[in-house]
Amino acid sequence: MMKALYSGVSGMRSHQTKMDVIGNNIANVNTNGYKSQRVTFRDVYYQQIKSPGAGVEGERGGTNSSQVGYGAQVGSIDTMHSGTGYSPTNSFSDLYINGDGYFMVQNASGEQFLTRYGAFHFDPTGNLVDSNGSLVLGLNKSDAGTVDPDGVITGLTPITIENFDDYKNISINSDGTITGYNIKAAAGTEPIETIGRIGIAYVPNQSALILEGNSYYSESNNTGDIITYSPGLGQTGELVAFGLEMSNVDLANEFSDMIITQRGFQANTKIITVVDQMLEELVNLKR
Repeated sequence: MMKALYSGVSGMRSHQTKMDVIGNNIANVNTNGYKSQRVTFRDVYYQQIKSPGAGVEGERGGTNSSQVGYGAQVGSIDTMHSGTGYSPTNSFSDLYINGDGYFMVQNASGEQFLTRYGAFHFDPTGNLVDSNGSLVLGLNKSDAGTVDPDGVITGLTPITIENFDDYKNISINSDGTITGYNIKAAAGTEPIETIGRIGIAYVPNQSALILEGNSYYSESNNTGDIITYSPGLGQTGELVAFGLEMSNVDLANEFSDMIITQRGFQANTKIITVVDQMLEELVNLKR
């Protein structure tokens, strides 16, 4: 009977973890760029009560093993990187990736992260930054970095528009190029210039990305080789301005999972209640 108590406790803990994940998903139903998570369970250790026996022809038949399990535990917590919708905004620097890929940003400590949340803006000195103040990575007009024929970007660096006050009508195009009208362009020259390019990172194994909070991910030793491309090339999606990515949380699915998880938790608490009653009856046999 004590085994059943441990099974009940392990089941309660597993369902509690699943409920925590469901709660986090629902809380982020309107978080731009959020990717929902799921929990899977697996069984635990089994005690061997009887080993299997081979049959001997003409003498005896074979026998199967007998094993008693010790409940359930969390097998995995997976991030679901499925695509989702586009939410229009009024800012030209809000960007949506129409397909696979991640923006790359760098914080004040020099750490680099990946994100699907493209709420960017230019600060007064011409730095392209996100809502956390991290610098968006790509190419600058004066960079030695290049884009090879396959679209791979080399020499990735924080995007900073030199002489920022000299440009107006800045726009970001689907291929990641940043263009602006140079109000100080020399007579007879083209005033519209390409002044930067945003890079998009392709991650071979998205499921191995580590959640860092603030809509950031970091790479792990299982993500594979991350390569940065010009948007729309190398399996990455093109950029769509004036919009952000919506959360991929499916409320109908989350609420149905919540009911199933609640019932599972209740069933496991019932195990403990019943075993407690059985133990009480056993103790009362002495009376």
